[in-house]
Amino acid sequence: MQDKTTFFIDGQWVPAEGRAPIPVIDPATEEQVSSVPAGAEEDVDRAVAAARRAFAAWSVTTPQARAELLSAAADALEARTDEVALLISSEMGTPLSFSKAVQVGNPVRVLRSYAQILADYAFEQQIANSLVVKEPIGVVGAITPWNYPLHQVVAKVAAALAAGCTVVLKPSEVAPLSAYALAEVFDQVGLPAGVFNLVTGLGPVVGEALAVHPDVDMVSFTGSTQAGKRVMAAAAGTVKKVSLELGGKSAFVVLDDADLGKAVKVGLANCFINGGQTCTAWTRMLVPAAQYDEALELITAAAAKYPVGAPLDEGTRIGPLANANQYKKVVGYIQEAVAEGATVVVGGPERPEGLEKGYYVKPTVLGGVVPGSKVEQEEVFGPVLAVIPYETEQEAIDIANGTPYGLAGGVFSGDQERAVAVARRMRTGMVDVNGGRFNPLAPFGGYKQSGNGRELGEYGLEEFLEVKSLQL
Repeated sequence: MQDKTTFFIDGQWVPAEGRAPIPVIDPATEEQVSSVPAGAEEDVDRAVAAARRAFAAWSVTTPQARAELLSAAADALEARTDEVALLISSEMGTPLSFSKAVQVGNPVRVLRSYAQILADYAFEQQIANSLVVKEPIGVVGAITPWNYPLHQVVAKVAAALAAGCTVVLKPSEVAPLSAYALAEVFDQVGLPAGVFNLVTGLGPVVGEALAVHPDVDMVSFTGSTQAGKRVMAAAAGTVKKVSLELGGKSAFVVLDDADLGKAVKVGLANCFINGGQTCTAWTRMLVPAAQYDEALELITAAAAKYPVGAPLDEGTRIGPLANANQYKKVVGYIQEAVAEGATVVVGGPERPEGLEKGYYVKPTVLGGVVPGSKVEQEEVFGPVLAVIPYETEQEAIDIANGTPYGLAGGVFSGDQERAVAVARRMRTGMVDVNGGRFNPLAPFGGYKQSGNGRELGEYGLEEFLEVKSLQL
């Protein structure tokens, strides 16, 4: 892979003002595969100025015209699935089959979903003597993470473009290569100059410059809760809108009438998806105390079906963690949990056998985890599951709601109505009932310190709209 030396600004690939390269490391080999420029404040200024100039014309294009471009981008991206999936597997370690199906497949579906939404969405509504109109908010600064490096970009950019906004994107410096591919796609399909701009770099430099910039009307951020707080504080000086999708510590509540074997399989799959590097992962499995020992036996058997290996190996289900810092963090959490009294049921902090190079950890299941302990309260962001017994349904709900987060969760029961009733009592933005599937048209976002605002579907579109009333 070639090193990147340019940014996409105002419809052109232009040299970066910030010349120091940031290495892109393959987490499976710990070797550099590419590099991107470390953008400077001047790069952000150029990109924002381009987006501001483009906004006047783009904001008044017809929904049909915007839909056609989004649909064309979906087709162009889909045609490059194999290539872009390989990029993502190389930059952040996802198994190749998962990269094709999810890391690229979901962005294609999201682009198409916004093309479809625009066909029917009402940007105007008559209320008595008032005409209520929804208008694009303006220039959007999008700051995205490394765990779903293309999907998280498209979830923001597709919605913003559909609304009529222009965008300056800062992707994660850990996994920025797929964002370059998206810029090429937008260029290929004829997106007008300045509507989408790409500047890579470090959060404290490029992200900060976007958050404080007076000509940026909104910042949409996905990442850690700590970084989200910094973005919100930086943006406060200009009172711009801030949408945050932050961390999670989601609970999977297995009720006493559930098919325990099926529930365990569903819960473990959700926890281990993308190597556990998923903000919505159910990292706490709550099981009835009377079934706790049986659950651990079933989990042990199910966990054996998650081989760890190189992302390009066909049988791999869990690849390496995305970077060295994440590896150290996850291993540290496992070690601290054991020091606090947890028991390693599966896995542990040691490297998987035969994988001495690369940021690999064993998929780990912890028993004896006490509510309120560090590993039960904090986001690990790795393939680490805490199994927690409970005595009553109310206790399960209290444990599920007992963290600072509220992003996602799951409930499993033999009675659908009972499961829904429990789901309603969980203080979280999303709950899967009996294995309900991901829906790209449903709102995605959380309560409490998991953030504010929503992505995907009509709710995601409306994040990028201002509401105006005209009294007639």
